[in-house]
Amino acid sequence: MASPSSTAATNVMLAIFEKKTVSLDLYRPLRNYIVFNYSEREAQNLEDDLQTIKQYRIEIERVPADSLPARRDVLKNYYKALCAVESRFPISNDKDHINSVFFTWYDTFKNKQKAVQQNIHLEKAAVLFNLGAVHSQMGLSLDRSAVEGRRQASHSFIAAAGAFAFLRDNVAMKASMGSSTTVDMSVECAGMLERLMLAQAQECVFENTIAKGSTPGVCAKISRQVGIYYEEALAALNVAPLNYHFDKGWLAHVQLKAALFYAEACYRYGMELHEKEEIAEEIARLKSGISALSEAKKASTKGAAQQLLDAINKLEANLNQNLARAVKENDRVYLMRVPQASSLSPLPAFSMVKPLPMNDVLDASKGKMFASLVPDNSAKELSRYTEMVDDVIRTQAERLQQGSELARVKLRDMDLPDSILALEGNLTLPMALKEEVEAVQICGGPAGLEAEPQQLNDLKRVNQELLVQTEELLQNEATEDAQFRSQFGTRWTRPQSSTLTKNLQDRLNRFAANLKQAAESDARIERSMRDHAALMSILDRRPIESALPTLARPIMSLDANEDAIAGALKQSLRQLEGLGAQRAGLEDMLKEMKRKDDILPKLMTSTGSHEDLFRKEIAKYDHICEEIAKNLEAQEKLLLQIQAQNEDFASIFNLEDYKASRERIYKQIEAAISKYQEIKENINEGLKFYVTLQDAITNVKQQGSDFVMTRNMQCREMMDEVQRQISGLSFQENKGSNGYNHPSAVQSHQVPRSNPQPPADPANIPNAVRPPIPTYQPPQQPAMPGYTQNPPPYGAPQQPTPPYNLQASGPPYPPPQHQQQPPPSHEYGQPAYPGWRGPYYNAPPQQPAPLQQPGSMPRPPYTVPSPYHHPPHQGGYYRQ
Repeated sequence: MASPSSTAATNVMLAIFEKKTVSLDLYRPLRNYIVFNYSEREAQNLEDDLQTIKQYRIEIERVPADSLPARRDVLKNYYKALCAVESRFPISNDKDHINSVFFTWYDTFKNKQKAVQQNIHLEKAAVLFNLGAVHSQMGLSLDRSAVEGRRQASHSFIAAAGAFAFLRDNVAMKASMGSSTTVDMSVECAGMLERLMLAQAQECVFENTIAKGSTPGVCAKISRQVGIYYEEALAALNVAPLNYHFDKGWLAHVQLKAALFYAEACYRYGMELHEKEEIAEEIARLKSGISALSEAKKASTKGAAQQLLDAINKLEANLNQNLARAVKENDRVYLMRVPQASSLSPLPAFSMVKPLPMNDVLDASKGKMFASLVPDNSAKELSRYTEMVDDVIRTQAERLQQGSELARVKLRDMDLPDSILALEGNLTLPMALKEEVEAVQICGGPAGLEAEPQQLNDLKRVNQELLVQTEELLQNEATEDAQFRSQFGTRWTRPQSSTLTKNLQDRLNRFAANLKQAAESDARIERSMRDHAALMSILDRRPIESALPTLARPIMSLDANEDAIAGALKQSLRQLEGLGAQRAGLEDMLKEMKRKDDILPKLMTSTGSHEDLFRKEIAKYDHICEEIAKNLEAQEKLLLQIQAQNEDFASIFNLEDYKASRERIYKQIEAAISKYQEIKENINEGLKFYVTLQDAITNVKQQGSDFVMTRNMQCREMMDEVQRQISGLSFQENKGSNGYNHPSAVQSHQVPRSNPQPPADPANIPNAVRPPIPTYQPPQQPAMPGYTQNPPPYGAPQQPTPPYNLQASGPPYPPPQHQQQPPPSHEYGQPAYPGWRGPYYNAPPQQPAPLQQPGSMPRPPYTVPSPYHHPPHQGGYYRQ
């Protein structure tokens, strides 16, 4: 048996040199394009990106690099930068494009050949080629005498194969479309180099397999795959356009490696056959391996490395040694017929390597270089993709909402989960009804209405007192005026009080009628409260759910399975609730995916069809759509199950009687709320009426006080005038009777100036010193929004005109001034008013006073228009 280290000398491998280029300035053409198509400001903002790509190009031109890993990183970064440039800067010979940039690259295997193109794909292809070359150099530079070194070398060759595969599949064809191309960046050459790198990576794995002492069968499979990779590379080298492009050393190396690892597989497989005593096939396999080595040495010895030739010779010796042993044993012991090589099945192979995927490594969509430059075509494509996503989101959201609505409707039709809650004692009201009850209870409920009538009575009493005070004020002035008129007769030419106060008396009478009618409304409120106290008392129950009936268990049960039926129904409802929560989570996932779904970088760096990119990206939502479909299907089945369980539940627990009893309580609560709102609204209207009427009576009282004060001032002036007239008459009489004076007569008709002052009364005090009239202020009433307006029980609808106005004004009477004629009176110059005789609510008629002769009295200075008018309509609480 040959030594396991028979292939230790085969570690002669190939590395690829980098392509060379010439100096190129990308900075200035790119910057000029930004300034021309965007703005100078945008160019300044992107200065860092322009400098970065300029530096990358300078480092690419510098060969060799300081270290292979650093060179690898520069190549990857430059490639991603080129992807960003490709999507934003059109480079071609078109006059509207960047037409001053020419990319130049030399062939790696024929240094005198070069490609010159105004095509950024040539630059990208060259960078990818160099990336694969650097990875191959890294694999060759590692020490493969140890296990870890061979493992790292294998990874480097795998990465090199990935770079060449990415070049072949994505860029090589676009780079070869120019008029000037090189063979090394063709699709055929990239494919050949990928196979070569995979062969060397698998070879490193084979060496580690031998070092670990694996079985001959495993070693044979791995060795055979190494040979297959070399054979595929050799096949590409023997056809156009590569058959005359590589020197003989390359061809010899690949051909000898292919034969070597085929023979190694025969050698290892023969060892396994010998252990199984399949001597005849062993002999055939060994002869096949020896034949392959002999043919390879005859055809490809020129230019091959001596180390590789030594490995072939050593393996050939091991094969011959095992063959001699097998033939001897077969001749002496087994006597088996040796099959022909053509009749043998292919040797088994097992690949341990594959090209490293470079899509993620070279993904430029995550970079931010030139991110602010978005061409119009990319923006339009992004908008189209966004519409596709929105359509998916909208469709799925509608399905989720329809599923939730369907569940709610069916549960409501089955009176679930209310009936289950009622069985457990967790009674609930419908949400709208519960909110109305809570609003009533916040306002104090029916119990809080008990203090309201007293407030109405207090306000009514204050209004009545103000009305009486105002009547007494005007009556006192009229009585005083009548006394002076009786005393002085025709000399007392001032107008009668009843003539001037007619409008005020009319208002006071109307106010009295309003108060009388309001009292009747107050009585109706109190009667309504008493009559409906029992109905409204349900609203004082706390919690209100305590008024609801309970779902009782059946008194008799034949099989005592009511607990099992109720339990199964509750379990199904919990499952339905879980499905609803899952739908909410799926909808949130859809929205979150849409929020994070930004394919603009991928769109701008994509070199393939946008339709392919859209299909790939929109497929991200497929798994959520599938979950939504499963959720809705599960809910449909569960609802059918719940419906059957609910029928059993309803029949056992007599659910129909419970529903009827519950509906009666609901209607009672609704009726109580309606009556409470009606009474509360009427009370609020009454309170507002009394407050408004109090302001109106106070204004009339103020007007009457001003009138009395003005009349007092005129009274003093008129008394002075009467005294002068009396004094003049006495002088004439004295002169006619020889100067005899009758002092007693003069004194009997003369009134001192101080005598006619009216009695002390707050109404006669001027505004500057008059104390304020106390008024009753009721407590603030909370608003009752949302209640329906019911017709109040107050007032007489046959007389809709209210008696007073809400507006207030200042004192209407200016102080009297001598020798000033005021404007004609529209208030006091009215027909005679019968005056006050008796209570304000029952004024008997009085004989009118004699009319004054025209011109018998001057127009008084206090007859100014009154600003007080009828108050607005108070919602029917009172009527005139």
